[in-house]
Amino acid sequence: MTVGAREGAPRQRRDARRNRELLLEAAHEVFTEQGLDAPLDVIARRAGVGNATLYRHFPTRAALVDAVFRNSLTGTMEAGERARRAPDAWAGLTGYLDVVFAALAADRGSNDLMTTHLRGVDSLEAVHEHNRRTVDALLVRCRDEGAVRADVTTEDVLFGLAALGRAVPALTAATTPDAWRRPLALFLAGLRAAPAAPPLPVPALTAADLGEVLRELGPHRTRAGGRDPGV
Repeated sequence: MTVGAREGAPRQRRDARRNRELLLEAAHEVFTEQGLDAPLDVIARRAGVGNATLYRHFPTRAALVDAVFRNSLTGTMEAGERARRAPDAWAGLTGYLDVVFAALAADRGSNDLMTTHLRGVDSLEAVHEHNRRTVDALLVRCRDEGAVRADVTTEDVLFGLAALGRAVPALTAATTPDAWRRPLALFLAGLRAAPAAPPLPVPALTAADLGEVLRELGPHRTRAGGRDPGV
C-alpha cells in the first residue's frame, strides 16, 4: 500500500467530519431563521456542499432536525425541573411558561419543535414528554391549591400553548420581541379559578387528539420523516 493510499482514508474521514459540522451549523442558522420547513438545498448551499453530501450525512429531514436540536432544548427541560420544585405551583407554572415562550420567540426551529409534532425525531420525544409531565404536575398542584379552575386539563393547556406559540414568530416580527407576554398573560388569566365561571363546553381533548392536532399544525406535516427533495 502506498503512502498516498494510507493517508487518503484519514483525510476523507476528516473531510466528512468537517462537512457534517458545516451542515449542522448551517442547518441551525436556517432552521432558526425559517423554521423546520426550510428547503434543505438552502442549507446545503449555505454549508458550501452539494445536496448529495447533505443526504449522505442526513438521509431525511427528521435525521437532520434530530442532530441539530438534540441537545439545544436542555435549558427548557431544566426550567421544567426548577418549576416542579417551586414552593408556589402557580408561580412555578407561569415562570416555566415565560422560559418556554422566550425560546419560541427567539428561534423558529425551536418553535416548530415545541408547538408541533415532527415524526421520526425520536430523541425529541423526551422533550415533549417532559413538557407534558411538567405542565401536568404543576396543574395538579395548582388545582389542589385552588389556583386554577377544576375542569382545566393538561391537554387544554398544551393545546392553548401550542396554538398561541405558533403565532409568536409573526407577532414578534410585526411588533416587539416581548409582544408574546400580553396574549400569554390573557391565556393564563383564563385558567384561574373564578367562583362564577361557567363550566367549559364540550369534552376536553384526549392525549391522542392532541397529538393529531400538533401534527396538523406543523408546516412539515406532509413530508415529515421522509427523504426531502429540498424544495
